[in-house]
Amino acid sequence: MSHQGVGAALTDAATMIDRSVRLARRNLDTLFAAILLPLLMMALFVYVFGGAINTGTEYVNYVVPGILLLTTGYGAASTAMAVTDDMTSGMIDRLRSLPIHSFAVLTGHVTASIARNAASTAIVILASLAMGFRPTASAGEWLAAIGLLLLYVVALSWLAAGLGVIAKTVESASTLSFFMLFLPYLSSAFVPPETMPSWLRPVSEHQPITPTVEAVRSFLIGTPMGNAGWIALAWCCGLLLFSVVLATSLYRRRTGR
Repeated sequence: MSHQGVGAALTDAATMIDRSVRLARRNLDTLFAAILLPLLMMALFVYVFGGAINTGTEYVNYVVPGILLLTTGYGAASTAMAVTDDMTSGMIDRLRSLPIHSFAVLTGHVTASIARNAASTAIVILASLAMGFRPTASAGEWLAAIGLLLLYVVALSWLAAGLGVIAKTVESASTLSFFMLFLPYLSSAFVPPETMPSWLRPVSEHQPITPTVEAVRSFLIGTPMGNAGWIALAWCCGLLLFSVVLATSLYRRRTGR
């Protein structure tokens, strides 16, 4: 691609990012749900279930990293629905008459998802501190935890964009993205895997959420890391590569661009 072509692609992406961020800010219902639901789930686990769950540490310290990943799932589900809305409302048909790069639309939605998740994650962290969360992380460990969460958010947002492309309605996009909300419950986000039934334990131990949660938990409260950091990094990078290729390929196939 020529320098002129790269510049045009970046301009297209910036335009669609601005559009998606403005739409996200106007869609108060989605923004409210992305923030309120994780807060309600955290309050439920800390105040209702926390006293009955033994994790070897204060339960609020154990559960907050899991809530942070659950928050990204709500944000990603919103991304899938926003992409589907563009695909089915005639927005993409109007773009076909313009010399706009095909990846710009998805890039806009993914960037809006990252911004939305950043805001909701910050609010969840502040609320968790009020609930008794006491991280022991240094500045470097906070940066490592935030970096891993950001990589996970980007990967999940691209996967959600791909699901949004293939969904026929906004409702079906919500259904397709349901596993993003359900998978954390099958991980070590809320209870240690060794407390699960023997047939369920391998599911918990061999999926991307568990090593990511364990790595974030280790960074924030100093639990043993083991190989969780490298495994989480491999999962997130692999998921990001797969999701970008999948989303852009599906978009080009459906739009003919």
